[in-house]
Amino acid sequence: MKKIVAGALLGVLMASSAMAGNIGVSMANSDTFLTVLRKGIEKAAGDASQPVQIEIADDDVQKQLSQIQNFIASKVDAIIVNAVDTSATAPMTKLAIDAGIPIVYVNRQPADVDALGDKGAFVASNEVESGTLQTQEICKILGGKGDILVMVGDLANQAAVQRTKDIHDVIATPECAGLKILDEQTAAWDPVKAQDLMTNWIAAGHKPAAVIANNDNMAIGAINAMKSAGWDMKDVVVGGIDATQEALAYMKAGDLDVTVFQDAFGQGAGAVDAAVKLAKGEKVDAKVWIPFQLVTPENMDQFVTKN
Repeated sequence: MKKIVAGALLGVLMASSAMAGNIGVSMANSDTFLTVLRKGIEKAAGDASQPVQIEIADDDVQKQLSQIQNFIASKVDAIIVNAVDTSATAPMTKLAIDAGIPIVYVNRQPADVDALGDKGAFVASNEVESGTLQTQEICKILGGKGDILVMVGDLANQAAVQRTKDIHDVIATPECAGLKILDEQTAAWDPVKAQDLMTNWIAAGHKPAAVIANNDNMAIGAINAMKSAGWDMKDVVVGGIDATQEALAYMKAGDLDVTVFQDAFGQGAGAVDAAVKLAKGEKVDAKVWIPFQLVTPENMDQFVTKN
């Protein structure tokens, strides 16, 4: 069964949760979005007087696996994982389940999400919504036609794969069939790599009507490249995902046209809530969805300070 949880309610849920011993947390990295997610974990745990031990895997699968092994050896009561590689989660799940320790994946959907069992859960936002909301709005702005460039996240990450699929699904609809993809390449979620990629596209003679990026960091990198090339940002529609504070500043300046709010803080709090309940032997929905929301210059003010 799927459950939609509003981020604002999670603090209330946590306030009523009893402490469940120690919880080990392994985060893939400390990028802009995941830093907010980590703060959501820390805040929810603090509100509930819930001890947590947070480790950063530095985008290293083996380091993350070692962190899981160390958590199990230290007999934590639950584990929260933001996976480095969503296709490499099965060994971590098996280690936790074999040890009788609940495991909660957060934000990045594990490949074995449907095999987590009664002691596992996944807390995130439904990525089918993210790229769909983003691309539909860009299609609307362009009037259903125009050349686009697509910046893809880390291909080892399910979110990048799904968000890119969302783009293709939207432009396959009759109302957006006039959109044409000039090129599609990965910039691995990174603004510097995105700036380099956009610079290369400009050098190759690409002049898109829109740049659609799987996240805000890459959208910002693309914007920086276009501005360095002397482009007028009024001539190019740019879309990202996450609604980070930096991205909203670019939107306020008129450089970013579309983003999608993903409640990082709420996801972190939801992961703690699920981990506490599982550690206490309570039932938790296998997938806990926290909704995405479209952000444009017209409604951006309500999202300032949220991520």
